[in-house]
Amino acid sequence: MEFFPLLELPEEIQAVVVERAARNSIQDLFGLKASSRSMKALAERRGVYHFLDVLSVPWGLNMPSELLKACYDEGNPSTLYIKGVQFFYSLDLHEEGLSLLKRAADAGYERAVYTHAMTQAIFEGEGKYFHGIPLESVDRIGKLVRSVKWGWGLWHGDYFRDHKVLFISFFMSSFYRCQCANLVQRQCHCLWHIDVTKDDNMCNRCFWIKELGLFLRDFEPISLLRDTRKW
Repeated sequence: MEFFPLLELPEEIQAVVVERAARNSIQDLFGLKASSRSMKALAERRGVYHFLDVLSVPWGLNMPSELLKACYDEGNPSTLYIKGVQFFYSLDLHEEGLSLLKRAADAGYERAVYTHAMTQAIFEGEGKYFHGIPLESVDRIGKLVRSVKWGWGLWHGDYFRDHKVLFISFFMSSFYRCQCANLVQRQCHCLWHIDVTKDDNMCNRCFWIKELGLFLRDFEPISLLRDTRKW
């Protein structure tokens, strides 16, 4: 197999390759960094930290604090997202947290686009941000966001629980009453079974009620063991 002569490209093109590698995965970036001295120099430029997705690997939150802070200082969307989630959901700093989530969402970070839309809908009554999530990607991104178990025993505060109760009170009964799809009979029409109660022929309203319910059911706050206020 013939190898592509990366080092023969102009340095500005090499820099773009390094940035794309950082955006793709940390493993790819480290692989380039180990390949040559010139690649190592390009990979260690602070600007590259903007493109890293620190949640692309399981140990992302266990990275050295200095590296996470360096990423945040470069406006890295994944660290904006982490800090926004912790501020909003763990520290009850709602205005600051929502602003950070929006910055990450505006940068196109898909976890943030989803979480910001869910947060705005649940806590601000704003459903307009759903339009920023491609319908064909909702299920995949939602599972990605909810799969990160970073709570480590930390429970949601009263603000979250109060809105969860309000959601169940106002939306669950209408979801189960709506005849938009085939209803799978369950003994308990509750939040726990919301993802397996109807088939895929739901109306748009029930589709988003289900997604909001899954978020309220499964999303975990960020442990305070990694205090982003120090970034």
